[in-house]
Amino acid sequence: MLPGLEAADLPADAIEVGRIQDAWGIKGWFKVLPYSADPEALFSARCWYVLPSEKGAKTFAGVGELKIKEAKVHSDTVVACADGVDDRNAADALRGARIFISKSNFPAPKEDEYYWVDLIGLEVINRQGQHLGHVVDMLSTGPQTVLVIEDPQVPKAEQRMIPFVAIYIDDVSLTERRILVDWQLDY
Repeated sequence: MLPGLEAADLPADAIEVGRIQDAWGIKGWFKVLPYSADPEALFSARCWYVLPSEKGAKTFAGVGELKIKEAKVHSDTVVACADGVDDRNAADALRGARIFISKSNFPAPKEDEYYWVDLIGLEVINRQGQHLGHVVDMLSTGPQTVLVIEDPQVPKAEQRMIPFVAIYIDDVSLTERRILVDWQLDY
């Protein structure tokens, strides 16, 4: 294992939240590319699990655990430092590593807010009780988020896309694993 990494097992509730881009400075800090516009999960977790990049040079194997000393926004990026990663060479060896955090470390969402990962897989039903499919992805279009829905009975080329906005979304029930929408089969 590399300096600063301890061998670990990936938690069952681990979610990939970003990637280490590059070393930053000479004291072991590294730049992080967060997968969220609001990387609060990166800031709240003190333990990050990393896996090597799936492409390019692999400087370590397996799952490593990084104990984060500090993570913060700097300019237009996120930077962090970890125990045992004390110089630029150690930080550079982490380049490309995929960052996972236990979902239990995520901040609680506000009322009527959801993590995308919680919406993936939910069944989508319209007001008439018609099954539209399951959420397979989410797209950020800038002003709004869009649910990407697939139905195994419909060819993949015919995915439905429903804006995730109050005018179309009547109810989200994580416990019932469904989303009720004002959307027709022929839209």
